[in-house]
Amino acid sequence: MNDLSQTMADTSVPSKGWFEFAKRHRALLASLFVLVFPLIMPFKALAASILIYGLYALGFNLLFGFLGLLSFGHAALFGTGAYLCGIAIVHFHLPWYAAIAVGTVSGAVMAAAIGALAIRTRGIYFAMVTMALAQCVYYLFYQAVDWTGGENGLRGINVHNINIFGMEFDFLNPLTRYYVIAAFVILALFALSRILASPFGAVIEAVRENEARARASGYNVTLTRLITFILSGAFCGLAGALAALQLSIVPIEMLYYETSGMAVMMSLLGGMGTFFGPFVGAAVFLLLENLVSLWTIHWQLIVGAVFVVCVLFFPAGIWGTILKRIKP
Repeated sequence: MNDLSQTMADTSVPSKGWFEFAKRHRALLASLFVLVFPLIMPFKALAASILIYGLYALGFNLLFGFLGLLSFGHAALFGTGAYLCGIAIVHFHLPWYAAIAVGTVSGAVMAAAIGALAIRTRGIYFAMVTMALAQCVYYLFYQAVDWTGGENGLRGINVHNINIFGMEFDFLNPLTRYYVIAAFVILALFALSRILASPFGAVIEAVRENEARARASGYNVTLTRLITFILSGAFCGLAGALAALQLSIVPIEMLYYETSGMAVMMSLLGGMGTFFGPFVGAAVFLLLENLVSLWTIHWQLIVGAVFVVCVLFFPAGIWGTILKRIKP
């Protein structure tokens, strides 16, 4: 019996080694998948949308999955990044890369403003406050018709050609557009991986697991929450900026509360608190939307039913359940 136990332990070492290797290099492995993803997708535009909304859900998951704060107002961060990126191009004629930087920073700034007001609340009160503030942001952009186009959205975000290190690329080509978006998503993946692997990442998880103990250990819980909210806003702002470039318009629907709900659904579908789960959730959600909407206008009913099934049978999310199954 001892020999059998020893043999089983020995055979588990390689699998454990592979799991640790995958965890250590998760950003690299995720990036490799992002690079080959358009080759297995029927439509390049859909693949790009999955990347964008996966990045949006990733930013939300940093706050929800890793810190434990449920927000119903992340559409404000996503939409602010999209609008400010579009305004930078349409009204100030900035180059596309500068507009993306503006969108990313604006998402972080909006998160700082919302977080400063909401971060001291807890539980459902935090969720309600963020939703209320997000509605204020919605009406702010809705009323600024001269800058945002109001209910018609911001139009004219036309980026035809992009120059990278002296080389011209046709941004209207779906594959080129995908890989430009993928480059920023990959940078975001490595940035998030570095954040989670840093001492600050350990503090984030400590606050989630036991706030009182983290505070007793000398950590500033309120500041940790605020910084995490700002980082989440930066990721969501970047996703919004990329969405504006992909669509060439910014519809007012980007600021709807339904858009906040999409981030919640994608995070839960993929796996709350997992690194790659938000992209899995975004893929499942958008693929279902595109396929089911071909058959019926009531696609949301089908997607909602699938969501309920996943919550019941995959409480850790699709990707989270897979990780639990393969973890040695």
